[in-house]
Amino acid sequence: MEKIGFIGAYDKANFLIYLSKLLTTLGHKVLVIDTSDVQKIKYIVPALHPTKSYITSFEDIDFAVGFDSLSDVEKYLGLVYDTNDDNIKGENKDLYDYILIDIDSSEMLEKFEIQKLEKNYFLTAFDMYSLKKGINIFRNLVEPITLTRILFSYQASKVDEDYLNFISMTYKINWKDYNMYFRILGEDNKVFEDNQRIEKIRFRRLSPDFKNTLGYVVQDINKSESMMKIKKAMKD
Repeated sequence: MEKIGFIGAYDKANFLIYLSKLLTTLGHKVLVIDTSDVQKIKYIVPALHPTKSYITSFEDIDFAVGFDSLSDVEKYLGLVYDTNDDNIKGENKDLYDYILIDIDSSEMLEKFEIQKLEKNYFLTAFDMYSLKKGINIFRNLVEPITLTRILFSYQASKVDEDYLNFISMTYKINWKDYNMYFRILGEDNKVFEDNQRIEKIRFRRLSPDFKNTLGYVVQDINKSESMMKIKKAMKD
């Protein structure tokens, strides 16, 4: 079971929904944990009996909302630890292949111990709110964190990338030496909205740019996935 952090002030809900759908279509079991202030997943993903904290299943993906730590999620799932030998009781130890965690605050970064995860991504657009509030999430870090950049932009620009490097210089961040760019397109937002109304997660009508970069993110997460198989999984 691999836990992966997706950090930033930028709205990550649609990105995580379609990323988790792609991973699930490829045969992986996925849990998405929304720890964001807005908890947008609560309003997008249908839930029969939503409470303050709950996990609901939608299109073979599990979505968790309202939890303050991974241990709280584990308790909800029945992953109870024996205090004598620290072994997990029950049959849910390998319930998921991937746990994707949406983080947009320094508080949740600390509570979910995101800096200890092997793989973390920083997501941002290039408006000042996304950039400055996103970087500010790392203000209390004591130990460095290694991050891969996923950048949302109308057009890739070296100037934008240089500015992100500049404002993050004083933070304990080690950037990976490559970026992944999503081109911001109104047509993709329209598809997201249409799919939300009919309560479906469909790749049909999404732009080739969005689907291609989504495929690159999946390959970055799981090196064994071929692009041919990934593109086939997005035929619907």
